Amino acid sequence: MSSTSVRVSLTVLGGFGLHSRGRDVTVAPAGQRLLTYLAIARRQTTRSSVAATLWPDGTDGQAAANLRSTLRRLPRPDDVSLVTAGPSHLSLPPWIGVDLWEAQDLLGRLDEVRTEAEVRLLHEDLLPDWVPEWIDAAREHHRQRRLHALERLCRRHRAAGDYEQAITAGLAAVGSEPLRETAQRELIEVYLAEGNHAEALRQYQSYRRRLREELGLAPSPAIRALVAPLLGRPADTSAAAGRPWRGASRRATSR
Repeated sequence: MSSTSVRVSLTVLGGFGLHSRGRDVTVAPAGQRLLTYLAIARRQTTRSSVAATLWPDGTDGQAAANLRSTLRRLPRPDDVSLVTAGPSHLSLPPWIGVDLWEAQDLLGRLDEVRTEAEVRLLHEDLLPDWVPEWIDAAREHHRQRRLHALERLCRRHRAAGDYEQAITAGLAAVGSEPLRETAQRELIEVYLAEGNHAEALRQYQSYRRRLREELGLAPSPAIRALVAPLLGRPADTSAAAGRPWRGASRRATSR
């Protein structure tokens, strides 16, 4: 779908939003759930499955009535319909652009990702504050795909010597899931590759503290091996032992 054909933008990454010609469009909660369900489906979906999922309590007749009522109450921004409604199926029309679809398309052509704007599209989870169970599987699937993609981008840019882009992708992955060790390793390797040993050590120590405080765990041997040469330096060894390094004062005393 070309960008010129998009007249309404639907946002479901990070939070719900609907925009037309740069203006926010208010949508009732039931309408938000309906649009989100169709965005996740990304294809024609039967009315019965939509109704049963969104209104699981009550009879099939009540669920169907709720769906019809929700469809009638949807706004018409820019005088266009937000849902293509047939006798048995529903879908989003082609003039609605969905950020989730953009991100999914980007994940399918990761080798073409070049700009920070494209990387930012992979920063957010699918409606992280929503609690309906029907969204859980789709949220986790997208989360895992985008985190793996960010790690691959970080690794690819590091191998190419583009450390700025590598750090951007690595920070995005770590920011999304601070306890994800694979993301932490990728970022630390970038800092080491560009010679920023202090940044690498700070990143490791921050991860180590958070891992201990939140899960009571220690970093794996694999990630510790990355910074082992830095941890072995006298100042770092003394600090890790919880005591200041007093080599200078001892030498002074021995004189």
